[in-house]
Amino acid sequence: MKDNKQNKENIFWRKAILPDSATIGQVISNLNETAMQITLIISKDEVLLGTITDGDIRRGLSRGLDIHSPISKIVKREPLVVTQSLGRDEVLQLMKANRIHHLPVIDDARRIVNLHILDELIMPEDRSNLMVIMCGGQGTRLRPHTESCPKPLLSVGGKPILEHIIERAISEGFQHFILAVNYLSNMIEDYFEDGGRWQIEIEYLKEKKPMGTVGAISLLSPRPDLPFLVTNGDVLTDIKYGELLDFHERHDATATMAVRIQEWQNPFGVVHTNGVDILGFEEKPISYSHINAGIYVLEPTVFNELGQDEKCDMPTLFDRLNKREDKTIVYPMHEPWLDVGSPDDLEKAQKNS
Repeated sequence: MKDNKQNKENIFWRKAILPDSATIGQVISNLNETAMQITLIISKDEVLLGTITDGDIRRGLSRGLDIHSPISKIVKREPLVVTQSLGRDEVLQLMKANRIHHLPVIDDARRIVNLHILDELIMPEDRSNLMVIMCGGQGTRLRPHTESCPKPLLSVGGKPILEHIIERAISEGFQHFILAVNYLSNMIEDYFEDGGRWQIEIEYLKEKKPMGTVGAISLLSPRPDLPFLVTNGDVLTDIKYGELLDFHERHDATATMAVRIQEWQNPFGVVHTNGVDILGFEEKPISYSHINAGIYVLEPTVFNELGQDEKCDMPTLFDRLNKREDKTIVYPMHEPWLDVGSPDDLEKAQKNS
């Protein structure tokens, strides 16, 4: 699957590549053929030397150059470039700030590996990956709010928590959702139906008994053949689901867990000792830890670790994958995030909406 994605990217931008020996006429033909409005100029060892746009050609022709002139007279040397580590939001901000529509992506050797196009960043590509949302919990800590309403349907900002999650995923190009339901499942199904209102596909996975996050996933039929997302149905966040998926694939992981950095300040001064000897003092130190954000990306191979009709949660699955030495990684989040698990959390979410 990852190879197919890479092949798609190769077709996408490699057509816009020409050698530094090309003429202006060849660049004009390339621009007409690709309709990308940019040509990428590379050396014999595929190092990016520069770029040429429609405007560069027009300015060259106005100076008396013709189609037989070498591109050395119009190529833009040292164009703005980025590395693969830069996320979509940062790329988009950079392109808007510099008023450019194309941004080459290079590796450490300055070889071009991709090309960002502004229009495609603004309109995200459709993603075939499945998104599973866990909606089966009873929300006992949120009672009395959940006595007659499932937690994912609790209103925040005039719409259910679950609708916020789905709409954010839609904005990232996801179109196929499975809702794992149990408690008051009929209310969730009546509200979302088949997803037609949002022009997406929604299916339901009905647990006969609470099976935990992973136990419910084991019931999927047919099983996905692409990496898929799993999220709790009570998590409000500004995370970019598409970037999370891309991060997972870029690291060739079997399972990825989104994590939040939790900061905690000790209310007391700490004394560091060795036996009875004082080594030093630390006044109210701050410690940091990673907490599970309840959002994951999993490869289809994880089903090999799931038993039939077995209750299982995500930490257990990650432990099993670690024991067989599969690659499990974290995706550090900096975006706003709230697990709506208590009346105070719900009140906070409603105030901030």
